[in-house]
Amino acid sequence: MLIANERASHTDYPNELKAILNVEAAEQSRAWLKNWALLGSSATPLWDLPDAAARLGVARLCIKDESVRSPLGSFKALGAPIALVRLILRLWPEHNLDPKSLIEGRYKSVLTNLVVISATDGNHGKALAAAAQTLGCNCVIVLHANVSAERERAIAAYDAQIIRIKGNYDESVEEAARLAKDNGWHVVSDTSYEGYEAIPRDVMQGYGAIAAEIVEQSESHADECAFTHIFLQGGVGGLAAGVASYLWEIHGSKRPRFVVVEPQQADCLYQSARAGRPAKATGSVDSIMAGLACGEASPLAWKILESCVDDFMTISDKDAIAAMRRLAAGTGADVPLVAGESGAAGYAGLEVLMQDSQLARAAGLNKDSRVLVISTEGATAPSVYLECVGETAGSVLSRQAQWLEAAVR
Repeated sequence: MLIANERASHTDYPNELKAILNVEAAEQSRAWLKNWALLGSSATPLWDLPDAAARLGVARLCIKDESVRSPLGSFKALGAPIALVRLILRLWPEHNLDPKSLIEGRYKSVLTNLVVISATDGNHGKALAAAAQTLGCNCVIVLHANVSAERERAIAAYDAQIIRIKGNYDESVEEAARLAKDNGWHVVSDTSYEGYEAIPRDVMQGYGAIAAEIVEQSESHADECAFTHIFLQGGVGGLAAGVASYLWEIHGSKRPRFVVVEPQQADCLYQSARAGRPAKATGSVDSIMAGLACGEASPLAWKILESCVDDFMTISDKDAIAAMRRLAAGTGADVPLVAGESGAAGYAGLEVLMQDSQLARAAGLNKDSRVLVISTEGATAPSVYLECVGETAGSVLSRQAQWLEAAVR
């Protein structure tokens, strides 16, 4: 399904939104992140997929590959450490802590009694656990019933204490808030709720690093973005808000068209667009796209999205799996890529729209369109990836290496 957002604005980036997310704070976060050992020192690849572009009928198609951002395997490695650093700076202003030294783990003796907690579908929790381990504080992660044992083990590997509940993601968020209140712990969540906005804002600000790299790698400038359309994953809205706000501030009224993609059964942003306010999903929420299986939109993220996302759409789990397989296969001109279930969602959204001429026209897609999608994760659940794609991530990466070797000959 596709819905046009009647509230979308193509004016300059408003000052009231700049007070929430802005380029200056994103660049500061980006500078701090360069000091974290678990992040790569260079930008993640921006791949051109000319064969896919020709097949789909667009002028250009690029994919930003976040699978290689970090050993953690996803873009979430940009949000949790920044939120944790900024939380600590607020908690101990009198210590004059240096953010660079903090993210390098040089203040562990100060942080031994600090406990942070969060609910997660997997990637955010793993990033928070890893950041807490580096900085020297304690981490508790609340997992809901649908988080796999495989993802649980990946989080526990970073010394996090795991608490399981029987409910869904939104109930795990509530449980994390309750435990924090009862124990004097600090919630570091990527979704906002009443009275809780500072940390989700910091998480989203970290995602601005992706947008900054897009601008640099595509040689965009203020008067013209290199892309006419950018597809962004949904979830609670944090990634979309972090990336879109940065590009809106840079390009102003000439910003690209933003399309948000989410699972049919976890359509909280689609429903928010219909209602004109943060809303709940209408489906079961459970989806193979685990990172996007969220039942309620983040109110803070929605403040950004309601004005800058032009279209909201939903896809099926089958659409996501088909996209994973297409990206893994590669072609003579398109590099084989490992994109996880949630990572492939933006590409899947483009595939769905271009298979229906009426939907494509509604989204303004045509032969002149220059499209960017973001692969937000790699095979963060290897067994799920194998089941979906029919081969291991290692096998795909082996073919990728062969493709790259042939490309430089």
